Amino acid sequence: MKLKKIYEAQNPIQVWNARRIVEDHGIRGTILNEFAGGASGALSPLDAWPELWVSEFHAERARRVLHEASLEAPGHDWKCRECTEANAAPFEVCWNCGAPPASVALPSKTEP
Repeated sequence: MKLKKIYEAQNPIQVWNARRIVEDHGIRGTILNEFAGGASGALSPLDAWPELWVSEFHAERARRVLHEASLEAPGHDWKCRECTEANAAPFEVCWNCGAPPASVALPSKTEP
């Protein structure tokens, strides 16, 4: 079975996530260069990036699945109203201080 590279990223977590997405659609993925980061210096940094490979037969479908998954990413990046830290869209609270995004209504404080 011939394999074809469909995705690569500097961050291995992104490649692991891409493999999970394609495998959720019944396409078996293999990660190459998973531990090649330690060879940086002896190899070009780009040659040491982890890569996701699938069978040549499933390559186009896997690319399409990854593309559709990227379009479904919820929301937009946001800036915390409390500490002004930048947060990625998937964060439901500020990673720095725990405050919710400005679009979430805060419960009103009532005096006893």
